Amino acid sequence: MESSALVESASDRYPQIASPIHMILVLAAMCAWAVCHKFFVDQLGATANPSRVRFYIATIFYEWLLFVLVVAGVRRSGASALIVLGDHWHSVRQVLRDIGIAAGFWMVAWMLLWILGWLLRTAALGRNVSMLPHRGFELTLWIVLSVTAGTCEETIFRGYLQRQFIALTKSAPAGILLSAAAFGAAHAYQGLRMVVLIGLYGAMFGVLAYWRGSVRPGMIAHA
Repeated sequence: MESSALVESASDRYPQIASPIHMILVLAAMCAWAVCHKFFVDQLGATANPSRVRFYIATIFYEWLLFVLVVAGVRRSGASALIVLGDHWHSVRQVLRDIGIAAGFWMVAWMLLWILGWLLRTAALGRNVSMLPHRGFELTLWIVLSVTAGTCEETIFRGYLQRQFIALTKSAPAGILLSAAAFGAAHAYQGLRMVVLIGLYGAMFGVLAYWRGSVRPGMIAHA
């Protein structure tokens, strides 16, 4: 009786926000995009004067498509989309508070990532150079891509997958780590050491989202 009550209590505390089949579909879509992303990045690196515009537009489109898939699955299960986004801001003070938290988090995360990157010797990899914008229109699209990544990836990885993993494992630390691992794996095109570094970055975002009960500060810092 006591064991059954504990299981029910854990289920109430960490409810699933979508069906397991939906989560598998989301993970499969992410795997497919990781493979395509690898192809795009290799193509950019192999070209003397690469056109990044197509890559940026394809990434923006895909991330919003995955965002819609996640939100649709959550709503189909009967839950509000706000469960993966966090509650609305109700005052300017709340907005400024989240901006302040995001700024503080960004500075601490930057220092930790610099140290971890030095230990992993990721600076020598130089895998992201071909992705960076060089011209006016590319810069504009890069800004749009940055905002898209902040909004969509925090919703997908921290708002959705982290909650799902926590519900399945009945453990917040396990859910955070599994979501961080998925976040790192989604960036596999950057190489193993960068996957480790990005996974650790994802874990930091996971802790922030769990502590705040919202992905909004993470969205701001991520973007």
